[in-house]
Amino acid sequence: MLKGIDPILSPELLSTLRAMGHGDEIAIVDGNYPGVEHARRLIRLDGVPLLPVLNAVLSVLPIDDFVDEAIFRSTFRQERDTLQPVHHEIIDCCARREPTRIVVPLVGADFYSRVRAAHTLVQTSEPRLYANVILRKGVIYP
Repeated sequence: MLKGIDPILSPELLSTLRAMGHGDEIAIVDGNYPGVEHARRLIRLDGVPLLPVLNAVLSVLPIDDFVDEAIFRSTFRQERDTLQPVHHEIIDCCARREPTRIVVPLVGADFYSRVRAAHTLVQTSEPRLYANVILRKGVIYP
């Protein structure tokens, strides 16, 4: 245990977040996501829902401000603008931690291809469908 570090951030996850470089992306996905098939690196957080993981990661990960879009979410089926309750929660969590950033919806194949290219995939036990988010790492300024 460490002071000021959310205990959801396991040693493996903390090491991964630290090892990621500027522009690397991390996907945090629900329990139904095909994580083993899509991950370059897979970290499992069994028994933990998505929102606490997202909040914990955002507490330590700088979000890229060199690009216009750095936070992405999956969509309900192919409906880019339909928001499920979990999408509202994702947007609210991101707004609390990164108030100047918008959460960009990515439809189906676009979301899947971005996850496949991500540095790491974190698989949660979130039971709700379409509860998936991608974060692009930024920099810590001197």
